Amino acid sequence: MENKILYNWKSWWRAFNTHNFFAIKLGVSILLVALAFRILFNRSLELSPVSETPFLESVGPLISVYSETRADHISPQGKAKCDLFDGDWITDKTEPFYTNSTCEFIEQHQNCMKNGRPDRDYLYWRWKPRGCDLPRLDPWRFLDLMRNKSWALIGDSISRNHVQSLLCMLSVVEKPDHVYHDEGYKNRRWVFPSYNFSLSVLWSPFLAQAAIFEDINGVASSEIELHLDKLDKNWTRQYNDLDYMILSSGKWFVKGSIYYENDQILGCHFCPKRNITEVEIKFAYRKVIRNVFSFIIASKHKGIIFYRASTPDHFENGEWFSGGICERKLPARHGEFELKELNRILRDVELEEFEKVSPKAAENGVNLKLLDVNPLSLLRPDAHPGPYRFFQPFAKDKNAKVINDCLHWCLPGPIDTWNDLLMEMLVGG
Repeated sequence: MENKILYNWKSWWRAFNTHNFFAIKLGVSILLVALAFRILFNRSLELSPVSETPFLESVGPLISVYSETRADHISPQGKAKCDLFDGDWITDKTEPFYTNSTCEFIEQHQNCMKNGRPDRDYLYWRWKPRGCDLPRLDPWRFLDLMRNKSWALIGDSISRNHVQSLLCMLSVVEKPDHVYHDEGYKNRRWVFPSYNFSLSVLWSPFLAQAAIFEDINGVASSEIELHLDKLDKNWTRQYNDLDYMILSSGKWFVKGSIYYENDQILGCHFCPKRNITEVEIKFAYRKVIRNVFSFIIASKHKGIIFYRASTPDHFENGEWFSGGICERKLPARHGEFELKELNRILRDVELEEFEKVSPKAAENGVNLKLLDVNPLSLLRPDAHPGPYRFFQPFAKDKNAKVINDCLHWCLPGPIDTWNDLLMEMLVGG
């Protein structure tokens, strides 16, 4: 049968060449083009990143599309790079890279799905910078770029939240080995063996030397003793061994602290029972940030160093200790949320000090970048754990009074976008 078809085709084609029927020739050409288009179109549907199912059990084929369609953050006119941090959250039905059932690195307090959060709309938004597109992180390309390299995220529990997100996104390629943790699991390291890539989280909430007197629930027995002129050796002693790092601080400066300089008491913040001069948070934070940046510039480090801006919280009708909640189900509109006074102070210091130090960093050949996740995070009051930092908080009583977490982020969630931004800043300049 197959030979007969081939014979008939050859006979027809000889007749076609013999009689040179122009109209038939044109028709056949159109038919072949249409057939090719149909094949390509069907193939494109097979590669579509949008799934019909609620969550993907296997996301390999979905993510591989992004390695082929990546675009740098160039404006449509191709003239200048856009501001990655100025944009809007737009709806996007693309499924997340991972879920609570596919990633083992999500800690309980950020595991909103497992803990019973009933809504899922917070998962289906994408950050869209104005004037360009932000592709999703390509984990294969990221790991290939990071072959034989080391990363560390240095800071407080938001850095721990962030490293979980990055681990979940990269583990769709390869499960990392957990090679180190300290007694309290605050300092940890993982290695992706096929790439010899290490990823660490280092606990340093002030980035400066501090004695902290808190129990596991954050209840303090005394004020923190913070040395404004001494950087924390937990990260500085590892600094030269790291190729890339993300440093951050801020939130812990609101806690009651006694400030030291040259091992002498300089003042304090929120220490009403002590006869010590009250010093503004702005002063203390600026002192520490300047020391951090001075250390970085003098080091002439040859990797890439990101300073991540402090992130906002979204407690409404109180704070975490006074009944504050975060029950919103949609991103906020621009202008709907303003930074609280303390968050604004921290942000002003960060931006001012970074702007001052940037020329000197460039002069010394230090690649220092600002990961300014503050504006896009401010618009996401819908994506915190809220009461679902606890497992099934309303299982026994639907009206139970539960402490809300309106500071950290559900996983998966908008914190995954921070990794998209990192990837773009690495490959897009």
